[in-house]
Amino acid sequence: MKTRSFIKASLVAFVIAVWPAGGANASGVIETSGTVLSVALPVVAGGLTVSKEDAPGRLQLVQALATTVGVTYGLKYTVHETRPNGGEHSFPSAHTSVSFAAADFIGRRYGWDYGIPAYLAAGYVGYTRVEAKAHYTRDVLAGAAIGILGSALFTTPFGGGGMKVSAMPTGEGVAMRLSCTW
Repeated sequence: MKTRSFIKASLVAFVIAVWPAGGANASGVIETSGTVLSVALPVVAGGLTVSKEDAPGRLQLVQALATTVGVTYGLKYTVHETRPNGGEHSFPSAHTSVSFAAADFIGRRYGWDYGIPAYLAAGYVGYTRVEAKAHYTRDVLAGAAIGILGSALFTTPFGGGGMKVSAMPTGEGVAMRLSCTW
């Protein structure tokens, strides 16, 4: 019951944050709502770890987000891509990568009941970045992939069991390991 109350409070806060003020245009509301959601998703993920008293999950979330942010910004400053609006550092979308890392964490850790709404919200964040002309579709798709992979490296199902993917550096590159427990 505690978790449902947290999710409801998060949704109410989101609606209040993006409710159009007098004279606000639809494009601005869409962009703002995506930005709010890109922050809200990791906060909700962290809140779930607190409400479920899930300290290992909290560590996994931090690892997933740190990896995602590191890879995203490493690419942003390595790949010099101009945004559709003329700005710099278009590739990949950080809003989208962080949103998908949080959504994937929620889904992998706590199941599809939580994961489906989180993935829909993350997808909406990606849509808002393209709609606002802050990113190209390829930036958003790359961000989503980075976020999902960042989460997949560290996240295990709550309560044990399931599948885990991990990466280990080797002399020739990176080795991927898949492990399953039943």
